[in-house]
Amino acid sequence: MAASDARTLARQLSARSDESLAALFDARRVSPTSPWSDAFDAAEQLLDPASLARAITDLSAREAHALRAALDDAVPAGPDRDALVARALISDDGTAWDATAAALLAATVVSAPAAGSAGAARDDPAPDDAAPADAGSAEPGSADAASAGAAPATPGAPETDAAAAERAFTAVASLADVLQAALTSPLARIGAGTLGAADRRRLIESGAVADADAADELVAIAEQAGLLAADGRTLLVTAPGLTWLHSSTIERWRTVAAALIDALPRALRSGEDGEAGDRADRGWIDVDAWPGAYPYDPAWRARADAMLTALRRWAVLDDTGAAPAWTRPAAAGGDIDADALAALLPPEVDRVYLQNDLTAIAPGSLAPHLDMRLRSMARRESRAQASSYRFTAESLADALTAGETAQTLRAFLEELSLTGLPQPLAYEIERSASRHGALRVGPDGLGHTRVTSDDEALLRTVAVDQALRPLGLVPSGEASGGDALLTRSSPDTAFWMIADARYPVVAVDENGDRRALDRHRLAGAAQPAPEPVAVYAGLLARLRSAESGDADAAWLGRELEQAVRARETIVVAVRLPDGTEREFTIEATGLGGGRLRGLDRNVDVERTLPVSSITRVSPA
Repeated sequence: MAASDARTLARQLSARSDESLAALFDARRVSPTSPWSDAFDAAEQLLDPASLARAITDLSAREAHALRAALDDAVPAGPDRDALVARALISDDGTAWDATAAALLAATVVSAPAAGSAGAARDDPAPDDAAPADAGSAEPGSADAASAGAAPATPGAPETDAAAAERAFTAVASLADVLQAALTSPLARIGAGTLGAADRRRLIESGAVADADAADELVAIAEQAGLLAADGRTLLVTAPGLTWLHSSTIERWRTVAAALIDALPRALRSGEDGEAGDRADRGWIDVDAWPGAYPYDPAWRARADAMLTALRRWAVLDDTGAAPAWTRPAAAGGDIDADALAALLPPEVDRVYLQNDLTAIAPGSLAPHLDMRLRSMARRESRAQASSYRFTAESLADALTAGETAQTLRAFLEELSLTGLPQPLAYEIERSASRHGALRVGPDGLGHTRVTSDDEALLRTVAVDQALRPLGLVPSGEASGGDALLTRSSPDTAFWMIADARYPVVAVDENGDRRALDRHRLAGAAQPAPEPVAVYAGLLARLRSAESGDADAAWLGRELEQAVRARETIVVAVRLPDGTEREFTIEATGLGGGRLRGLDRNVDVERTLPVSSITRVSPA
């Protein structure tokens, strides 16, 4: 690293705003706890070969091409130069630092844009005209680079919009089932962060997904869309995920599609004018160019493949990588045309056939909010455009436990049914409701939970039930409306344990009034990521406090300190009283009191030189 480069960069860093410095540190993945004391420390570390090697892996194909060109000439003013300057890879005047040039020449191209793709910068010369690279590296876009990992265009015949729409419908229904399963029982993650094998099997056996790959892909999509979130070693549905479940099919699809598109990295973005670029907020480049979007990043190909898989699974792209009718406007920089997809989806229905055998048949795709409510009181037996549901004593008891009553169940089903409420189902609702609520669980106002019942035999059964032993239920010794049991567990914990043991229990408040409980355990609200200027506030404050008005003098003092620390032999230029300069070659031994001490190697004499008279320092 040239000392002049580090000095120049330190001066340029000092002139930046806090927001610009914070964005630079964030882009270069600087630790907020870095022990830098001044801008000179920052400049040296940013020009460190290891730091530059990491920064080069983040270069898009367009930026990499511009930086290669900067090895011969300054990058012209424009977006490319601004992006490289912002990350301190080149000077403000567009010239590359010596350390950047060395790091770039040492880097290996691992993928390259397809020939003639949008991944190449417009008006750039052909790859053959580019500056040659050292052995072990290849110019992005060259034949050597292509052999290093560029993929051919995705093979296969174009997919019809109707087929893609069917895939979209299937993906939405499957993801809804995955979230439903996660509401019932959180999904477990293994150490690598992926879905556990037991939950993959559970999702397959329930019919939510067709295979393990679909389970992994849909869970990844749900996480990216913010519908699922990690909570330790489990995945929980988020509050937006619960809202999503009650949305219409087309809104479900649109929400997730928008999230997947928004997550595309900058190197895949295309300009609004249709030309290649990587800073636009809208549209994306041809899929053929994706493998070479980050030519120096060895992990990029796997990331690109995962993104393509998710976009195809969600029918944002078809099987060939082309955009179907509903995302074609978005690919060009516009908005998703959800109406184009809705026209190809099966229409939603808001009625079902209730039958005497305690089943319900939906004659089409049941509206999601109705499906959610119906599934709270009946078990879905088949999933298709015409789904079937079965009512059982257990499913009705679960609905009653969750807060439904015989009246609300009848009202909902009568409104939903095309055939009225069959007598067998009405009877089963009444029978379940009459049994339900024999046990009441609520606070006693004294810090305990009270379990009461008019049925003394039922209370005695509960008291000796081994499944409920963790509650530590003990008789209260009271007899008001029946005996009571007390526990130190919370009312909610006691309620759900008793409900899981299949007892007819309801939750009540201190006044004995019934209250509904929602068992769904949701992920905590995601905290917004702090702004970089807040993340690096401490580091920025330390750098600012070390700033002085004379950057050259500060840098000179730094060079002298380093020379003394290493006992280096240096050439010191000193301005004499008559205005002339004289050079001394000395071994630096001490610095203090405004003077530099060292052994003059030419005459073997100890010299003491005033620092204020030293104009420059260079290696001997």
